[in-house]
Parts: sequence; structure tokens; C-alpha cells
Amino acid sequence: MSKKRLEDLLWIVEPICNDSSYIERPMFGCRACYHRGRLKVVLAGQAEPWNGAMFPTERHHQASVIADFPELEPHPVLGKWLYLSQQSEEFESTCEEVMKRIVRDDERFGVIPPPKKSRTKRATTSHLVKANRSRPRTKKSELKRSSKKKPVSAARKKSSK
Repeated sequence: MSKKRLEDLLWIVEPICNDSSYIERPMFGCRACYHRGRLKVVLAGQAEPWNGAMFPTERHHQASVIADFPELEPHPVLGKWLYLSQQSEEFESTCEEVMKRIVRDDERFGVIPPPKKSRTKRATTSHLVKANRSRPRTKKSELKRSSKKKPVSAARKKSSK
């Protein structure tokens, strides 16, 4: 799908986009919309099942949200999120109603994103892994001593006699 189709869905988040806490980021070819520190809406303009609006929820809230909005269903890939396809006849009206709840900060909508790992920790960790894999260094004096202690093979013993 073209970006135009994704851009055509931005009307959905207009009720929250002027809030100072609103952040919009790309996510797997979709558009993730954060509001008040929580991921609230993901807009998708690709082929099904990535063609519409996804509303991240915790699993224990899904039944009550679906009771209020029967058009929403668990996403076939991301079952934790509720999905509404653009193909739905109730797409626009349902999105508008869900956004009214999000504006009122309905706690059932949105998930807190996990904290990102810092790059410095990754570098430190990979450095430790490399350090553990490397062989311990041997001093030159230890090499000389160990070479003197090598056993002489049976063939060499016979030839030296």
C-alpha cells in the first residue's frame, strides 16, 4: 500500500494530536500514536490484516471494550490488540467513538511501552561476551617451560638409543 493510504487515516488521531504529550512514530510500516505516555492507536494502510486501526489493550480489558464496541476484534497476529479493518461498514463511526473514550483517558485503551535498552549496555554486554570467549593469555616464560616438559615419543626414544 502507498503511504497515501496511511496518511488518509490520520484523521482518526486528530482529537489527540494537539495534546503536548502526543507522539507519533513509525512502527513496522504502520504509524504508532502515543498519548499521555501510552501507545493508544496504531494506524495501518497495508494489506489485511494491517489495513485499519489497531487499539492496544491489556487482555483483561478486551471483553469490556468489545462489549462497548462489537465491531472491534482481537487482531489475528497481535492478539493483545483490538483491530478494526477499513473494510468495516462502521469503520469511521467506531473510530470516532473509540477516540472519544481515548480523549477522556479511558484506562482500557493503551499500553505502556517497555523501556528501550540503552546502546551502552549492549556494547558493554557484547564486550564481556567477547572477553569470555577469548583464550587466556600465556606468558612467554610459561611457554618455554611447557615446551621443555613435553614427553618424548616412543619412536624418538628408540632412535636416540
